[in-house]
Parts: sequence; C-alpha cells; structure tokens
Amino acid sequence: MNISIREMESSDCEEIMKIYNDTLDERIATFNIEHIDEDKVRKWKENGVFLVAKSKDSVIGFVRSYPYSARSCYSGIAEFSIYISSQGRGKGVGSLLMNDFLEVLISEGKWKVLSRVFPENLPSLFLLRKHEFREVGTYRNHATLDGVWRDVVIVERLLRSSNR
Repeated sequence: MNISIREMESSDCEEIMKIYNDTLDERIATFNIEHIDEDKVRKWKENGVFLVAKSKDSVIGFVRSYPYSARSCYSGIAEFSIYISSQGRGKGVGSLLMNDFLEVLISEGKWKVLSRVFPENLPSLFLLRKHEFREVGTYRNHATLDGVWRDVVIVERLLRSSNR
C-alpha cells in the first residue's frame, strides 16, 4: 500500500467526516456519540496540526492536535486524536501519521503531547508505546458511553528536554 502524509485540505473534509463517524459508531475511540458534518471538520483545522494519510486518491486516516488548555502557561502542550479507516488499520498508517505529526509538533515548539485512550483499544495503545508515549495512569469512570461508565488510559510524550 502506497501511503502519503500531508496537511489536511478542504477537499478532504467529506472523507475525514466519514472516518470519524464510522469510528464513532464502533464505540472504540471516543465518548462522543453525535455524528459530525463537514463544517465541523473544517473548524478542527483552526485549532492545531491536522495531517491526513492518503492511499491512491482516498483519505484513510488522520491525526489532529488541539490545545490542552487556554492558559498561556500550557501553550506548549497539545492534545491529539488519531483515527484510521477500517480499510487502513493494521497497515502502518497510524505509525506514518504519528512520525510526521510528532515532527511537526516539535517544529512548532511544543514540549508535550497527550491523549486519553480506552483501555480496550489495544491497537492504539500499542501504536503509542511504539512512538515512546508513556502511560501516566488511568482515569476511572471518566465518562459514560451508552450508559456504561468507562475508564481511559492517560498517555503523554515529552517532545523536548526541559530544565528539570
């Protein structure tokens, strides 16, 4: 599979929306339950880094960052989400996206990136370990999904050394 990684473009919105909504329906990666539209995807681009993976002429995955906090002291910290289409899973798409994503965050001066992952989402946890994320801990009963309380694993990666 020939895969290229590039910044998200407006023409990608429909495919990104489909990947997100399909994954949302699987209940494996997010507490969100409401489908999004293309306008919502366009707005995501305003808040951080947004990369897509393409194979042939189709988007098969994406990763995006968003601010951890509005407080200026946390300006170097980004949160992120990564989604891979069902056709792209298990083919190295996530790893390619993560490589480029981390490079862009470093070039922007970010010092940390973090996320939260369902403990049952083993492919995502494996991907993050491969890219040197560490598991900080678990938020117990973080939120409900379909009426069931769910835990999330907190992951982080330091992107540059600090003076500590």
